[in-house]
Amino acid sequence: MPERTPPRRQFAIFVAGGLLCAALDVGLMQLLLRAGAGAPAAATAGFLASLLLNYAFHSRVTFDAAASAAGFKRYLCVVGINYLLTLGCVSVGAHLLGMPLAGKLVSLPLVAVNGYLLSKHWIFRKAQA
Repeated sequence: MPERTPPRRQFAIFVAGGLLCAALDVGLMQLLLRAGAGAPAAATAGFLASLLLNYAFHSRVTFDAAASAAGFKRYLCVVGINYLLTLGCVSVGAHLLGMPLAGKLVSLPLVAVNGYLLSKHWIFRKAQA
């Protein structure tokens, strides 16, 4: 029977995967901008590439789970939830403090924890034996 990854280590792997995907997102966008692509197209390509890498990374590396269409649909739901959470934090930061960046910074750990928990217990949940 394979040994389970301790939760702290698994969360650290989850965050590292997120940082890797953020680097792909920004790097591909910058590469495409330098190659002459328009900003919306470059940003979209970076976002989509990182979205796919993020799902694949967490499926295989973080949670050792098989990728599936149903899991990818649940993943897209979590992306949407985290986007709304981020918008809410940015809005609160803008209205209460006049600082949208403060809201964005507050949202980062919230989104990381929310994404990890929903990934572990919903997206990549292993079937009970």
